[in-house]
Amino acid sequence: MEFESEDAAKIFYDKYARQVGFVMRVMSCRRSEKDGRILARRLGCNKEGYCVSIRGKFGAVRKPRPSTREGCKAMIHVKYDKSGKWVITKFVKEHNHPLVVSPREARQTMDEKDKQIQELTIELRNKKRLCSTYQEQLAAFMKIVEEHTDQLSRKVQNVVTNLKEFESIEQELLHPR
Repeated sequence: MEFESEDAAKIFYDKYARQVGFVMRVMSCRRSEKDGRILARRLGCNKEGYCVSIRGKFGAVRKPRPSTREGCKAMIHVKYDKSGKWVITKFVKEHNHPLVVSPREARQTMDEKDKQIQELTIELRNKKRLCSTYQEQLAAFMKIVEEHTDQLSRKVQNVVTNLKEFESIEQELLHPR
């Protein structure tokens, strides 16, 4: 399958997850080293992996909660294609846990916090692009300033050389040998 955008792939998999009876989790992504845009994304079951305990690092946990992770491998991997579409490159259908029967128990839509995170992520991405553009413009400006400084330096050096020649000629005229 292919999608017009990463978000379209997320919406599709979230809808599929709710119909089947599990909750989707947005997992890892791979970004471009050039401009930081996302090139591939993994979406999976919220019971993916296992909970890593951090109890020893930060002291005793006041209210320990049971882990929701069960090592589930169900997921899709979508990748940005040269055609400009997002294509599913891997699909694992099987879950290692019972699925939720009632759609009420599954998450209906992205909650407000997720929407805010998504909006802030988009805003951050735009700010990074803007910052990159400013850096390029600043570098170009600095190059122009350097070239101008070099030209001025050469002109000043020529003036100094001409003055020295003039002084030596003046000395010869005022004090002939």
